[in-house]
Amino acid sequence: MFRILGVLVGFLIFGFIGALLGYFLGSMVDRYRSFGPKGMSPFSAPRRQSVFLETVFILMGKLAKVDGRITQNEINHVEQFMLKLGMSSEHRLNAIELFKRGASEKYDIKPKLDEFIDICGYSNSLKQMLLVYLIIMGLSDGQLNNDETNLLKKISRHLGYREAAFEQLLDMVLNQTHFADGHTMSENAVEDAYKALGVSRNSSDKEVKQAYRKLMSQYHPDKLMGQGVPEEMISVATEQSKEVQTAYDLIKKHREQNKIAA
Repeated sequence: MFRILGVLVGFLIFGFIGALLGYFLGSMVDRYRSFGPKGMSPFSAPRRQSVFLETVFILMGKLAKVDGRITQNEINHVEQFMLKLGMSSEHRLNAIELFKRGASEKYDIKPKLDEFIDICGYSNSLKQMLLVYLIIMGLSDGQLNNDETNLLKKISRHLGYREAAFEQLLDMVLNQTHFADGHTMSENAVEDAYKALGVSRNSSDKEVKQAYRKLMSQYHPDKLMGQGVPEEMISVATEQSKEVQTAYDLIKKHREQNKIAA
């Protein structure tokens, strides 16, 4: 309201420059009136964290039910997830209600995604962590089926991801999970390690290190908390960073062995 009034008054008095000045001054007044001294700014950390948590549990519900049934593995995953968050009984009930809401066939996730974009969409880290949590949820029963993959693609598009970028993230997270608890004994462990970092055997040592540092930065607790990821949810990111570290260490060891052999 006030930004429109500011444009009109500014233009009548000072012309085009006045209209610009009036727009910015009016915007400041509108923002103050909307947030108010007693209100909560939608961009405050508590607001971001609240929206982030709500979106995670609602989309977890939608993802679990997208293929028609919620498996016991998916239920166990959500229960373990809440346990990691150290939720109180009241918060657990709220989270379960959000999960059930998302699982409803009639529930439209678009308004919640729009709200997430409005409040958290400025941060690429928040968007990526949302997808990471959902991908891990989808893998809780061992693999992603077509319905789950298509829903994740739909969500990623809404978040502004191109299909190639989402496919790369999906491949990285899938292969990072192969290194949970420091596990490196799979038959294709080295190849999985490259995929976990989003690089290939042909990548230079510098490119591998850059990819590793970028991922470790994205999963860094202080950075995520500063951008709005609730402190309780940092443990999942910490686990991912350990898996990235294990994959990177395996690549370094493999390359050093090859250099010695050569």
